[in-house]
Amino acid sequence: MVLKQKPFVRYHETKVRDTFTISLNDEEREIFNKCKNILEQNKDSTALKSLAWIGANVIQDKNINYILGLLFKNKRNNKRIGIADFE
Repeated sequence: MVLKQKPFVRYHETKVRDTFTISLNDEEREIFNKCKNILEQNKDSTALKSLAWIGANVIQDKNINYILGLLFKNKRNNKRIGIADFE
């Protein structure tokens, strides 16, 4: 008895990837291309992943977290007492 299965189809595991699409304007694309050159990465998806990991590590850094907290606190205080936002 021969079972006929389709080739290249996963029968024993389900693997789901999370994907999303982004759009870049000309200025954002120019910045992104400069970053790709710095990372020495030609593929958009790999460069974007690398930049995301770099950004995640920077944002979660203790010192950066302190600075961001201080900036947001100052912004809240300025809004509360009526000081105009900086441009």
